[in-house]
Amino acid sequence: MPEQAFSSRMASFSDAVTAGIATGKTGEHLHVDVAIQNMLNVICDKGHKGSIYLIGNGGSAAVASHIANDLTNMGSLRAHVLHDPALLTCLANDYGYEQIYSKQIQKFAKQTDLLIAISSSGQSKNILNAASAMAEIGGTIFTLTGFDSNNPLREIGNFNYWIDSHDYGIVEIGHLFFLHHLTNLLR
Repeated sequence: MPEQAFSSRMASFSDAVTAGIATGKTGEHLHVDVAIQNMLNVICDKGHKGSIYLIGNGGSAAVASHIANDLTNMGSLRAHVLHDPALLTCLANDYGYEQIYSKQIQKFAKQTDLLIAISSSGQSKNILNAASAMAEIGGTIFTLTGFDSNNPLREIGNFNYWIDSHDYGIVEIGHLFFLHHLTNLLR
């Protein structure tokens, strides 16, 4: 029955998001509520002293856009997505798709800035390159990933939230839910 299928999927979503694992820079496990409070403190600090950049591919880019809106509207913070179509096609043409975000980080980001990198797999080269560029600058990095726990993006972030699922829908909406919860705390 369709109702049972939806209920089952909703239960899977709830289980995956509730079981999400938050870690710090050295991989230490953090209680999710502690991680959220620490992340919120960084967001408020970075958003007032610098800028917050959000990146993702596909559905994760849509999540990035939504959260940038909320950070700006609810938190009065300087939040920007880095996926303007004209600029992306320019950078992809000149440097290759794997550099579309890292080139922008290199040009615009400062040590006082924050990068929120969203990638279901944690293995997208363009996201990894941007996170590495932000690390070289000395900025702060939050990562949101899913799929495999040992994905390379988790190793770069100062704070990381990982969802144990290989289902794009669950991971992407889980990331949105996590970030939405965080932005709601800005009110």
